[in-house]
Amino acid sequence: MKAKSQAHNLSGHIQVPGSKSHTIRALLLASLAEGKSVIRNPLPSADCISTSRAIPLLGASFTDEGKGLWTVEGAGKNIHLPENVVDVGNSGSLLYFLSPIAATFEGTSIFTGDESIRRRPVSHVVEVLNQMGAQAWTAVPGSTTCPMVIKGPVSCSKKIVTEGAVSSQYISGLMMSAARMNGTLEIELTDPKETPYLTMTQKWLESVGMKVYITEDYRHISVEGPADIKAFDTTIPSDWEAVAFPLIAALITDSEITIDNIDLSGIQGDDAIVDVLKSVGADITVDREKSCLVVRGGKKSFDGIGRLSTEKLPGGELHVNISGYPDAICAIAAVACFTEGTVIIEDAAVCRRKETDRIKVLKSELEKLGATIEEGEDYMIIRGHSPVNADGSANAEFSMHGGEVDSFLDHRIAMSMACLGLGLPKGQVVSIKDAECCAVSFPDFFEAMNAIGAGFTE
Repeated sequence: MKAKSQAHNLSGHIQVPGSKSHTIRALLLASLAEGKSVIRNPLPSADCISTSRAIPLLGASFTDEGKGLWTVEGAGKNIHLPENVVDVGNSGSLLYFLSPIAATFEGTSIFTGDESIRRRPVSHVVEVLNQMGAQAWTAVPGSTTCPMVIKGPVSCSKKIVTEGAVSSQYISGLMMSAARMNGTLEIELTDPKETPYLTMTQKWLESVGMKVYITEDYRHISVEGPADIKAFDTTIPSDWEAVAFPLIAALITDSEITIDNIDLSGIQGDDAIVDVLKSVGADITVDREKSCLVVRGGKKSFDGIGRLSTEKLPGGELHVNISGYPDAICAIAAVACFTEGTVIIEDAAVCRRKETDRIKVLKSELEKLGATIEEGEDYMIIRGHSPVNADGSANAEFSMHGGEVDSFLDHRIAMSMACLGLGLPKGQVVSIKDAECCAVSFPDFFEAMNAIGAGFTE
């Protein structure tokens, strides 16, 4: 599917799907539990469906009851080694979460996935599982990627030392695997990243009765096992990673929208994008009573201009340390192209190890549309211009325009490019190749956005 995006203003209410991060954690813990768990408002995305198809391999059963209700009959005491090869599809979360759990069983398990997954590193998982007494390796000699083979069981008899910078996901997987270990799993991280997701895993484990301790600097984690997990009934909060896209779309257009049913618990690190955008002048109101965001852009904003600018920040630059919420890099890079001044996205090396090398891809595709970007190993610098001057007149230095871009089958690249097109001058069109990949995290993205006026076409 090639999606086309051009100038449109937005109005009305939109609700984004449930959180992928929460949904996958809920499915895996429900599979370990004794009894039937109920999961309300799950995200029915490709990654979560991959997880629902994987947990029966452990002895659990999954049912989509319809109307936003899933149930899982947990394997409980009868949980077992995956009875077939685990194909995680496109889900890095499933790969990194489930492989440490599978390593707790006696026997051999094999993990693979689609073409994208088979480019993502697993050497850090292999190394840490070998530290724990497993025999783990990649099936292709000399490779650092899937297929990955694991011969368990692992043990928590000694402290595990690992970097933690490649991804937080395998650390979360280790934490969940402690539910099946006799003793306390001790983990030392030499360079922890994506730390809000570690807190999310901690909260989930605590919610099912496990004892978890994380130091303030996230360098030391301990999880007590084993755990007798009971079935639970939970409602999945909305996904801040998805909130980012209608949010930036409204800010770069003459729009006023309300994003309903947002998660204000503070557990999802991606909510930091609100403060980032407010720092450059974004008109965003957080209504805690109604659990919603009201976003006004352009002529609908509080000053009737809606100009985003870094000029009031120290040194006239916006510095964004993205390590805690790296999935926001796509949305922030896109809106930076409409922001007067310099935006520096820092500590971003983990973004190179997502569905794509997002630093490289964002630079190449945004430059096709007129952006000025510099990249380094762990940073991006976007030198942008607002479409309007401080007095509201047209800014002659604004140079963004239409063109054809490639999503590289990365859902967040596709959504960011689609939203960017809405803020271009009339007549300019952005065409996004393979835009159907949005279904990985936001299955009805185009329909939901069109319902508030986006006008996306194929």
